[in-house]
Amino acid sequence: MITSVLVANRGEIARRIFRTARALGISTVAVHSTADARMPFVAEADAAVHLPGNAPAETYLRAELIIDAARRAGADAVHPGYGFLSENAGFAHAVLDAGLTWIGPPVDAISSMGSKIEAKKLMAAAGVPVLAELTPAEVAADALPVLVKASAGGGGRGMRVVSRLEDLAAEIDAASAEALSAFGDGTVFCERYLAAGRHLEVQIMADRHGTIWAVGERECSIQRRHQKVVEEAPSPLVGRIPSMRPALYDAARKAAAAIGYVGAGTVEFLADEDGNFYFLEMNTRLQVEHPVTEETTGLDLVELQFAVAAGEHLPPEPPPTVGHAIEVRLYAEDPLNDWQPQTGHLWRFDLSGPDGASDDRSVPHRLRVDSGVASGSDVSPYYDAMLAKVIASGPDRTTVARRLAGVLDRATIHGVGTNRELLAWILRHPAFLAGDTDTAFFDKHGTGPAPDDDVVKASALAAALADATTRPTPVRVPSGWRNLPSQPQRKTYRAGDAVQEVAYRLTRHGLEVDGDITLVDSTPGRVVLEVDGVRRTFDVAAYDGLVCVDSSLGHVALHPVPRFVDPADQVAAGSLVAPMPGTVIRVGVEVGDRVKQGQPLLWLEAMKMEHTIAAPADGVVSELKVSAGQQVDVGAVLVVVGEDA
Repeated sequence: MITSVLVANRGEIARRIFRTARALGISTVAVHSTADARMPFVAEADAAVHLPGNAPAETYLRAELIIDAARRAGADAVHPGYGFLSENAGFAHAVLDAGLTWIGPPVDAISSMGSKIEAKKLMAAAGVPVLAELTPAEVAADALPVLVKASAGGGGRGMRVVSRLEDLAAEIDAASAEALSAFGDGTVFCERYLAAGRHLEVQIMADRHGTIWAVGERECSIQRRHQKVVEEAPSPLVGRIPSMRPALYDAARKAAAAIGYVGAGTVEFLADEDGNFYFLEMNTRLQVEHPVTEETTGLDLVELQFAVAAGEHLPPEPPPTVGHAIEVRLYAEDPLNDWQPQTGHLWRFDLSGPDGASDDRSVPHRLRVDSGVASGSDVSPYYDAMLAKVIASGPDRTTVARRLAGVLDRATIHGVGTNRELLAWILRHPAFLAGDTDTAFFDKHGTGPAPDDDVVKASALAAALADATTRPTPVRVPSGWRNLPSQPQRKTYRAGDAVQEVAYRLTRHGLEVDGDITLVDSTPGRVVLEVDGVRRTFDVAAYDGLVCVDSSLGHVALHPVPRFVDPADQVAAGSLVAPMPGTVIRVGVEVGDRVKQGQPLLWLEAMKMEHTIAAPADGVVSELKVSAGQQVDVGAVLVVVGEDA
């Protein structure tokens, strides 16, 4: 019997597993890096063991440290979560050799699916449809585009789409380097790329006694950089083609049976609009998006993992799928700036919605939040950019989408930029509501509108008025109030890359400002304005170097601009600075090299993403401030490109 489980993971999945373990009366053990010491999952565990260091290679990928932690804390089982060592057969073997219960599939099943190249051969032999593997030498012009793909691991790492033969060699090298860094295996292969396919997957649950469930399908087609953004169950495509669901389930069960699978797993497929589908890979672990299956079946998949690991029998058939569920991944990133990761301090983080998240499955319209962070958390550059998963479920897809978009609109997220606006925009997009959600969604429709200038201006005015209310004055009037006409009060903010200057006067006749705007009320935390005859309430929260303004018009983060700039903060012309904290993984130039506009100079890795720093113009590298392997902070000067003499 399992009495204590160590979760060899972090963030929201650790908290998710702890939740079920507590309900089952099983004590919990966390392992954590130095950067994660104050994260919620550590505080929620019954015991926690520190893994010195920050990078995954120093901490969550150190199998021997994790097994030692289990021994020291008295755990008798290990749950790997997803990512990190969850699909590492060597780790599973070591856990079992240590006399611990492994809450996952058999070692041989993990090994057989660990190489995507070998997995496709196994699946083809089992009668599962596959896309033919191509070696680089076999790729010809008529085979383009192709997808270069890491044989080990997943999560979008080590994947490149190649549309020109002349780019193939370089993209293979880049994918191989990324795969080696992420998974310790640089093996890659090529396959035909379906630019507008559907990403479908079937949840598998199997026991040790021969029962294999296909527990509903999910659609995860909306992706960025081959990582999922929106997931739902059931699939809109499968719902339109009556013959497709039985065929998908049959293929998934064949895949599981072919490798003697036990436990929770997912068989992923790529499908076209006619219902043809092809095996992509099998994830021998719990998936990030498992909540949408739980919400539509009433199952607790983690509880079933514990039960199967203890040798229990599954019932002959799984429960049916009822209703619809949609999950969105809230990432700390900027979709309008090439998905650039965002780091920093989360001053406030509240996704509960007006009615709050609920564990009551009888509620017809349910909201669930699986979060790895809370108010006060620090978002570091060392790990995945996902902050939370927000899941809504209900009787029909359209209502669920509308409700989930509203929850995102009303969420309070202060301190770190997120993709919240993008997610709400997707959920309301006509193509999404029509079920037209293939993997080319962003290529076809973009990533949503840029922030509205008028909203930013009104929010900046509200911030300035709230700030004026905050500052004490001898009598009870706002700071800046004048009895006689005078120069306007001015305040400057930076919103993204734009600078917004606010100019206003508070007189005996009220607010004087450009535009049809009337001040109704002003306090340090709330400003009410009538804008073009419509009353709007702006909630204002000021932090160190940041002002967050939330209203029904949107959410605006403003950075007050000081009147005088410290000379020490200025950088030389031609300086390229780090857009986020990260690690320099490669340097492609030396001092004195002539470079062309757009030429890659060096590569940064942050939050499991690789980012290229390119030359802004033709010139000569006059200074190189970093080397491979070096950690850099946001704003650090990396390289200086001067004019070619």
